[in-house]
Amino acid sequence: MTADASGADRAARRAVTVFPVLVLLAGAIGLAVPDALAGWKTNVPYLLGVVMFCMGLTMSVADFQGVAKRPWAVALGLVAHYVIMPGLGWLIAHALDLSPQLAAGVILVGCAPSGTASNVVAYLARGDVALSVSVATVSTLVAPLVTPPLTLLLAGEYLPVEAGAMVTDILKTVLLPVLGGLVVRLLLGRYVNRVLGLLPWLSAATVALIVAVVVAGSAAAIKSAALVVFAAVVLHNGLGLALGYGAGKLARLGAPASRAMAFEVGMQNSGLAASLATAHFTPLAALPAAVFSVWHNVSGALVAAWMSHRARRAERV
Repeated sequence: MTADASGADRAARRAVTVFPVLVLLAGAIGLAVPDALAGWKTNVPYLLGVVMFCMGLTMSVADFQGVAKRPWAVALGLVAHYVIMPGLGWLIAHALDLSPQLAAGVILVGCAPSGTASNVVAYLARGDVALSVSVATVSTLVAPLVTPPLTLLLAGEYLPVEAGAMVTDILKTVLLPVLGGLVVRLLLGRYVNRVLGLLPWLSAATVALIVAVVVAGSAAAIKSAALVVFAAVVLHNGLGLALGYGAGKLARLGAPASRAMAFEVGMQNSGLAASLATAHFTPLAALPAAVFSVWHNVSGALVAAWMSHRARRAERV
């Protein structure tokens, strides 16, 4: 590992550890002074574009070579992600009898691609990082084709879903920024490597700002809905982590790959879900994504620490 890569890795680990605190603080600010952030709603897609551009800057040709080397494992991760999490979102919305706005928001979180921090958490868990990166990369690239129709299929019973407009938004706020970042990395890799350590912090700060804006937009409804939203998010994330790990075990991918699968299934791009919910539904529908942004990083760090401890014990036996 080069010095630049090592420094970027340490920065990413610190960022994913501090990130939940940063997002909690941002949510508290949005709740305390909602009027100050009222005019930021239209900026959410651009803020998400910044996050996805940073993700593109961290990609390399090796990420795509990893897909070619293990297409079966990557395909399994992709199918598990886009079957388990949307299905869980629909089931939880029905089981908790959520309001139409909250139900659509939970389902939209489930239909989003893998979370931007899943690779780092997989590393902390001593998981198969190469597989994690490959699944996250492909799930992000296919999101324009998968997320809108899944949302229409599962959330259409709750709120009107304009799948065509959603495809356009994902192309503009996810795919184009990611590809742009990748092109910049390929052309100016020497210069990008110098700032890789800053990218996790820039992404974390930007997602925190998105959460603050989303919380500010639904501040009036949070007190009455907070408990049920938190319950839905904990169930969604926890079952996703467990079933993702189980899918890896069932397919006999091995322990490191199964640990990576847990995070690629259970951790979502909640920034994208918040952006889409704000643009296409209501501010209240974006609330599950805001809560998910905090919780999946907290749970991810805790589960990663537990998995890492078990892996070290197994190695000593």
